[in-house]
Amino acid sequence: MSSKAPHAALVAPPKPKPVRARKPGANTNGAQFDEFWAYLPDHKYIYVPTAELWPAASVDSRLPPVDVPMHAKPILASKYLDQTRAVQQMVWAPGEPTVIENRLMADGGWIPHTGARSFNLYRAPLPPLPTAAGMDASPWVRHVEYVFGAEADHIIKWLAHRVQLPHEKVNHALVLGGAQGVGKDTLLEPLKQAIGASNFAEVSPQQVLGRFNGFLKSVILRISEARDLGEADRFSFYDHMKAYTAAPPDVLRVDEKYLRAHSILNVTGIIITTNHKSDGIYLPADDRRHFVAWSPRTKEDFPPGYWPGIYKWFAQGGRDAVAHYLGSLDLSGWDAKAPPAKTQAFWEIVDASRASEDAELADALDKLGRPEAVTLDWITTKAPMEFRDWLRDRRNRRKIPHRFEECGYVPVREPHGKDGLWVIGGRRQTVYARKELVLRDQIACAAKVTPSPPPGK
Repeated sequence: MSSKAPHAALVAPPKPKPVRARKPGANTNGAQFDEFWAYLPDHKYIYVPTAELWPAASVDSRLPPVDVPMHAKPILASKYLDQTRAVQQMVWAPGEPTVIENRLMADGGWIPHTGARSFNLYRAPLPPLPTAAGMDASPWVRHVEYVFGAEADHIIKWLAHRVQLPHEKVNHALVLGGAQGVGKDTLLEPLKQAIGASNFAEVSPQQVLGRFNGFLKSVILRISEARDLGEADRFSFYDHMKAYTAAPPDVLRVDEKYLRAHSILNVTGIIITTNHKSDGIYLPADDRRHFVAWSPRTKEDFPPGYWPGIYKWFAQGGRDAVAHYLGSLDLSGWDAKAPPAKTQAFWEIVDASRASEDAELADALDKLGRPEAVTLDWITTKAPMEFRDWLRDRRNRRKIPHRFEECGYVPVREPHGKDGLWVIGGRRQTVYARKELVLRDQIACAAKVTPSPPPGK
């Protein structure tokens, strides 16, 4: 037998030193047990200070094993959290505690469920400095009044509502318009501190139309530079925003990258800022979801030193002064659910949204006697040649339903067909009915449509 030492690979490795178990709550490596909650749907762990999800291996590397009665050996920290500090859901709900006991959020709102826990991703803002109570917020108030004149009072109360009642929905958006450089951004600057920076989101119209909508977890959602959408996308943007601008729905579903989709309360307040009145957003005449304020100011209306002065005031406590002012403003006579006033600027945007095709379609409907239901074929019998060509152009198919809606008609789905189209004269067609009719009557009128239109006027 060889006297040489065995190969190094065959030598048994030294036994690792046992890790000493600690009691829950003990601080180790800068982390504590009460800084984590187990998120059961993904089997990950919420780090409370940032609400980020950690894998089990990371938790076990920061927290020691735990001595638990009835267990012969200490258990891993992640397993201990699974058993004692677990949540079934992540939600975003202003006005609620960090961990919401005995309730879960479903599509329609809260439901009671004994023993359940939901982790609240909302983070309340820091309170204003105590000295803010004695500070004067008039530099900001004067700025709002100078920029937006008579509409300033409504704007200020809308913003105060978001500060005082972030858990309630304002059922209309603010549209703040005007020339570039007149202080729309400056107006909103102190709001980020008043409601909390994490609760103020900014997106573009294109992002709103995209798949991911984590921006809905906000007390104020600013959509900036609403323009250059193209006519079809202007309609799509308006329709898409309906669920976000007003409640119901009371609950929205949020889809974020790398996270499981989860429910949030629909409380975000929408502010749309734009420099463009004629080619900006689309608004129909019967809209009840937008308050439009348009500034008559230009950059030249502000004296030299104005902007450095107001931002210096913000930095020296002005933000806290505005936060305190908005947080204590009397809102007893202001109704967040009431439809907003239709300002002169509102009607100017409505008129700019109208196309020549609206008038031509209205003329054709008048010639048909404004029937309770109508098809495109009927319209073409009363339309001039140029408008008939526009209706038959496939590139305009997405615009036609909006043109009918402007004239008081909406498409009616055939309730028994898969594609929702009506078979009339051997052809599948869309039928439009008067939108003031209830759905039952719309369907009944659509079913009576024939290949030939009525005599008309």
